[in-house]
Amino acid sequence: QVQLVESGGGLVQPGGSLKLSCAASGDISSILAMAWYRQRPGKERDLVADIYAGGKIEYAGSVEGRFSASRNMSGNTHDLEMNNLTPEDTAVYYCYAVDNRRLKYWGKGTLVTVSS
Repeated sequence: QVQLVESGGGLVQPGGSLKLSCAASGDISSILAMAWYRQRPGKERDLVADIYAGGKIEYAGSVEGRFSASRNMSGNTHDLEMNNLTPEDTAVYYCYAVDNRRLKYWGKGTLVTVSS
């Protein structure tokens, strides 16, 4: 079993930056891949950044060039740095992981609000 806890959300002005972190615990050696998702108000949950087992990272088009994800391959954390934020980035951001048994895990989410 894996547990995921996000942190770092909050209120930021348009054009600002914020860094989210995801702390994993439990059987972290079983984690194959991780990702960040977000759910904007009234919308479905969408993929933001996909962090593959080999370290390759793919981003949603709406955040490409503004967001940067990283994974500490030897540890239990991974981060999402978000720059040049817009009100359209307002969402609950979720950490996601899949393990070597293809079990999926979600954090409870952290709220990011972009507003002046």
